[in-house]
Amino acid sequence: MDRIRIRGGKPLSGTIPIGGAKNAALPLMIAALLTDETLTLRHVPVLADITTLQHLLVQHGCTITLTGAESAHEHGHALQLNARRIVSTTAPYDLVRRMRASVLVLGPLLARCGEARVSLPGGCAIGTRPVDLHVKGLERLGAKIDLRGGYIEASAPQGLKGAEINFTTVSVGATENLMMAATLADGQTTLVNAAREPEIVDLAVCLNAMGAKIEGAGNDRITITGVKKLHGAEHTVVPDRIETGTYIMAAAITGGELDLVGARYDLVSAVAVGLQSAGVAVTETAKGIHVRRSNGRLNGIDVMTEPFPGFPTDLQAQMMALMSTADGAAMITETIFENRFMHVPELCRMGANINVHGSSAMVRGVAHLNGAEVMATDLRASVSLVLAGLAAEGETIINRVYHLDRGYERVEEKLAACGAEIERLTDD
Repeated sequence: MDRIRIRGGKPLSGTIPIGGAKNAALPLMIAALLTDETLTLRHVPVLADITTLQHLLVQHGCTITLTGAESAHEHGHALQLNARRIVSTTAPYDLVRRMRASVLVLGPLLARCGEARVSLPGGCAIGTRPVDLHVKGLERLGAKIDLRGGYIEASAPQGLKGAEINFTTVSVGATENLMMAATLADGQTTLVNAAREPEIVDLAVCLNAMGAKIEGAGNDRITITGVKKLHGAEHTVVPDRIETGTYIMAAAITGGELDLVGARYDLVSAVAVGLQSAGVAVTETAKGIHVRRSNGRLNGIDVMTEPFPGFPTDLQAQMMALMSTADGAAMITETIFENRFMHVPELCRMGANINVHGSSAMVRGVAHLNGAEVMATDLRASVSLVLAGLAAEGETIINRVYHLDRGYERVEEKLAACGAEIERLTDD
């Protein structure tokens, strides 16, 4: 199993290209199930989750052609997806269990084929993340749904019918699933209390390019007027705001200076504003974002995770690593997922001073972190350990880095190009 070794204490300096957003690319790929024509996606990151979803889509009958993989480090690659003939409407447990986003095939398969059988995703390292909002929403659209043997069995032989769907809580996945399903429903669908994330907007832009009629994406009320058929289109995936935020913090924690090419400031404005009060200068440039420390050591600040446009839950672990090296104290409160502080014991192994109280963690900054052998527990926790290792004195070994490969494209190469002493160790 691969590990990553870091010898810390070196300020980062240079340029890092920001790839396409994984959380946008996954639903965009699934949108190919809604049409019998070719959907071309550009700036798709090379990640384990992307590969997992390709396997699932091929199992449904989708043909996928990949181009430009050799230049993915800088430019991403292009996928051409064609689901002209869907050969299976079942998404099996063995594939769905590897990645929860696989449940998003439910809405498109049901809308296009009138039936779908999708495995329940099961548990998750950072919480249960139930799919009840997906199921209830599809029932509102007229689907008949049964839960049997760990599968969601859905049918709508007469097609889906437009309806108003009020989400009791904000859910990105449910918003995406129902927005895709509603594109082929008869009549108008309104999603109330919809998620507002940039990935939702990106999906709506792509679906509209395919012939859908969607208005209001980016607001908490989205209206979809169903159409008979969608067609092919070309679409470029939005830049990854979580990768952007992670490298912003990498520059800050090492006292370095980075240019993040291809990043969009508007996607990370909440992060940028918060970090400015911590002593980090994040500025928009013609090519992306420039980041450096404003003056000397960092200051501890309080952070609460919130749905977009608030501070992202997917940057909470990275922020905790950063605040571990700041002057003073910081209170970090997690409001989105339960059990998302599993990185705390590993950061404490490196000398961090963190005390967890329910959904909040009190972080008291220390003079320096120390290298240690640590273990990644989930995707964002793994990269928080990379950040800590970059700042720590001595050597850090990070185990179970397969988590990292799910969401960060060639992270060690990008960091090494900016002066980090980092390498991947592959066991024979």
